[in-house]
Amino acid sequence: MPNHEIEATTRQSYTYTIHRHLIPEFGEMRMIDILPEHVRAWGATMKKNGVSPATIKYAKVLLSAIFTTALNDQVTYLHPCRGVKTPPVPRKPRTIITPEQFDVLYRALPDADSRLLVETSIETGLRWGELTELRVKDLARGSRILTVSRAVVEVNPKFHPTGGRFIVKEYPKDGEFRRFKLTAQIMAKIEAHIEGENLGADDLLFVWRQDSKAKPPLRLARNPAELGLTEPNEKGRRYRHGTLSAYTAGKCRCEHCRAAFAIYRADRRSAGKDSPREPRRRATDGHISADWFRRHVWKPALRKADLGINVRIHDLRHAHASWLLAGGADLQVVKERLGHASIATTEKYLHTLDDADETALDAFSRIRNRSAR
Repeated sequence: MPNHEIEATTRQSYTYTIHRHLIPEFGEMRMIDILPEHVRAWGATMKKNGVSPATIKYAKVLLSAIFTTALNDQVTYLHPCRGVKTPPVPRKPRTIITPEQFDVLYRALPDADSRLLVETSIETGLRWGELTELRVKDLARGSRILTVSRAVVEVNPKFHPTGGRFIVKEYPKDGEFRRFKLTAQIMAKIEAHIEGENLGADDLLFVWRQDSKAKPPLRLARNPAELGLTEPNEKGRRYRHGTLSAYTAGKCRCEHCRAAFAIYRADRRSAGKDSPREPRRRATDGHISADWFRRHVWKPALRKADLGINVRIHDLRHAHASWLLAGGADLQVVKERLGHASIATTEKYLHTLDDADETALDAFSRIRNRSAR
């Protein structure tokens, strides 16, 4: 569909799904020869092969969109997706991080920049693309009003108009800008950040700084004498874990043996004995890559915090809505603050905290135990 007006990220997702799930099944067939029975058989095969219900549903929606376009353009006169059902997608209960859990996670973050970014995220409920495209000019520092009017998306260079990585959209996800007020404490921290970094009006508030951070030297986690011996190799010989011999002769690929080999290679490069490979650098215009932040900042902090729940960076947006509603904020105000298209979306955040039903339980207990008084 080269002439369809769709977002670059959507085209990227569509392209992957078409080549991964649609072309192998329907690529050799004429559109007019594809019948509902073929679509049902395809869905059943995907399910049998362990494809998730959500992926099957998404692929079927895309296939349906293709045939809707073909039908409208009079390429075909049959829509084989109509009436074909896919496996139900189970809705998992939404787990909301509590204020106490957030404080633990906040302290586990590695530096001031990441802490300010994460705190701004939960204080505003911004989507990642809106958060990382924030600029100084978007803040009215006297009134503490934040204007959300743009978002950035990251794509594969082949889907970028000029071969880059980031595309700035002059509108957020819902297509309309929104304004809302920040708390005095987060505004004070942002202002201090702006002054400390000497940022101009057009500068990004949060900038990718990987190049400025030196990697710590590699070290073995444990003494090799404590790790025991490898399994016998083809010659029946065993070697101590965490040594070069275990990696090369013993063919062991445990974390300790791999670390030993990595340290050996790093030492040779630093000594000039091997030609050092140029470090890989992510192509960026200053925007923070979501994947890089997740792998190098967010997940290590989660492991350190050990909250017992899996929290995504996007879940801070869910927490923002839940905390507002739990604190008594008006539903319509929360809807406009988060930029939801429908108030039904906002209603899903009602009673999502663990203690949300306490008032109902108290009311029930008063009646249940009335006879005992």
